[in-house]
Amino acid sequence: MDILDNLSDIEDDSDNEGGPNNIRRAKRYIRDAENPFEIDEWDFQRRYRFTKDSVLFGILPEIQAGLIKHNNRGLPIAPQLQLLICLRYFATSSFQLVIADTMKVSQSTVSRIVFRVATLLASLINLYIKIPTTGDARNENHRLFNVLGRGHGAIGLPRVDGAIDCTHIKLVGTRFNQVEEMFRNRKGYFSLNVQAVVGPRMEFLDIVPEWPGRAHDSRIFQNSLIHMRYVQGRLDGILVGDKGYPCLPFLMTPFRNPHNEEEMKYNEIQIRTRIIVERTFGVWKRRFPCLARGMATKLVCSTTTVVACAVLHNMALRFNDILPEDDELHEYEEVPVPNAENINMDGEVARQLLVHRLFN
Repeated sequence: MDILDNLSDIEDDSDNEGGPNNIRRAKRYIRDAENPFEIDEWDFQRRYRFTKDSVLFGILPEIQAGLIKHNNRGLPIAPQLQLLICLRYFATSSFQLVIADTMKVSQSTVSRIVFRVATLLASLINLYIKIPTTGDARNENHRLFNVLGRGHGAIGLPRVDGAIDCTHIKLVGTRFNQVEEMFRNRKGYFSLNVQAVVGPRMEFLDIVPEWPGRAHDSRIFQNSLIHMRYVQGRLDGILVGDKGYPCLPFLMTPFRNPHNEEEMKYNEIQIRTRIIVERTFGVWKRRFPCLARGMATKLVCSTTTVVACAVLHNMALRFNDILPEDDELHEYEEVPVPNAENINMDGEVARQLLVHRLFN
């Protein structure tokens, strides 16, 4: 059975009324539309960033209930096609009008579908993005982070829950209602400064998507829920971060000016451990180029898209859906972050104790 056997009846669901004397315009139908699932697997994955099986049997069942109309009014667009329209936007960050022409719908329909699907995907955040706090999953994360830190040596950092960092998501043509300068980052373009905690398998464990590009990494962290969880003792491991964060009892950063061989070795181990978060950002933006090339949607849609792409990234890891290499992909340059200025003495003491335990 054709997965889109009703595709020929799909109609643009934009308003049909208007014009002088309230004359009802004739409905527009799509005829002889091409079934996206009929193209070969390699081309499908390049265009939608997932395999057909991942789309049909992995992602779609999670959100299908929210995409189905309970009546046939307006001949609604099939859930499969709605999902593909959204994935196509994530994969290209192209003008919605171009996607509309490609998928044979109107631009306004593409806009509504992207926001609807992104919202449904983002609603799965608590299911797919979470830090393991107890049991085998937590112990396995600690073990894998320890292995990452070892490299070719015999010592790694203990009890690491995740690697933390921020990345800038470019905003293009977004209206900010007189607060646009808050979103201009240190490189001069408008962006969201997105904080993420990443696990040893390059999975997202926590994400904060709504801060403007001007915000400092340390400020975002100190106002985040995950910071509160560590302060309150609900999480008892440690995070690893770069020099943009203050050293805290639960956040280990590198020494700015190491004074001895032990501190230099600690820096090497710490860097090997936290480099996973930078690799994750690269893979994430490679799969969803809209995050690097810039989003021209409303601010609420942009933040929702960031979370939706993080959920999809974790889904891809769960499905073992590996993206094929192609010539369009490249590394993404991160905005440099200045060193954190505040010195936390408890954090400094905790770091010195950790160095002493590692090398003595």
